[in-house]
Amino acid sequence: MNPASIETRSRSARLGLLQVCAAGVLWGTGGLVVTTLHERDGLGAMTVSAWRMALAALALVAFAVVTRRSGVVRETMRAHPVLAVLVGCGTALYQGLYFVSVLLVGVSIATVVALGLAPILASVWEHALARSLPSAREAVVLAAALAGLVLITATAGHGSAPPGGDPRLGTLLAIGSGATYAATTVLGHTLAQRVDPVALTTCATAAGAVALLPFLGLAAAMEEPVMSSDPVSLALLLYLGVATMALAYGLLYAGLRTTSGSAATVATLVEPVSAALLAALLLGERLAWPALVGGGLILAAVVALHPTDERPAPA
Repeated sequence: MNPASIETRSRSARLGLLQVCAAGVLWGTGGLVVTTLHERDGLGAMTVSAWRMALAALALVAFAVVTRRSGVVRETMRAHPVLAVLVGCGTALYQGLYFVSVLLVGVSIATVVALGLAPILASVWEHALARSLPSAREAVVLAAALAGLVLITATAGHGSAPPGGDPRLGTLLAIGSGATYAATTVLGHTLAQRVDPVALTTCATAAGAVALLPFLGLAAAMEEPVMSSDPVSLALLLYLGVATMALAYGLLYAGLRTTSGSAATVATLVEPVSAALLAALLLGERLAWPALVGGGLILAAVVALHPTDERPAPA
């Protein structure tokens, strides 16, 4: 490969990592919004998840129509119906399990287990497919990221389980969430290299929304809150759907075109960093020095993801 091609691939990989990191920052605001909606309106985790994906699907369909990508979306679903549906259902399952886990065991443990487990599983899966062993450098990067994740989430002020929670069940759900997230990221990486990221995001989000719609009916049947009439809560739901779902996953799938699935799962560990900063700015929590060290470790691990080590298909 000539030097120009190597440089082009390196720039594309760096841009991909930046896009995945931006998605992580947006996801970092999601937990705060979900907790606020639960406290303000009593909306359950699966109810919020259903509205989040439904609103995201509507926003993405409208965007596809305005930008004249409807044909590309239809072609993507016709060409890859099984993969698109699997990615969408995996995303729905991952976020649902995570939100329920947060309400049962607390943000700290749920984040450590779910986001800490995902990079390990994604890396193991990719090396198993390639029948290779991770390099010493990859192992150090992953260890630094996980150490930073533990430090920042353990000292961010969200360590205790909420009243009425179930720590054991919550931990099991977080494990399931991490495993589902890793599988969905690796699967999405495979499909993202073949299709337009906007089309993939639209198809997957629509499939996930359909999968979660029954939970709205279940909440209504159980006489639980399904929707809020408060303008602030409605704005928060809209933000969850458009920013933390439609835009964030669009950035993720765009980034997956030029970087590996395992690198992407490490890059998304900027989510707890942004969540801790939001807690400090909006909730007045003071960041202890271990949290600052943890944030530095995570950011260093993301920077240390060497783009030229990746071998994605050309974007």
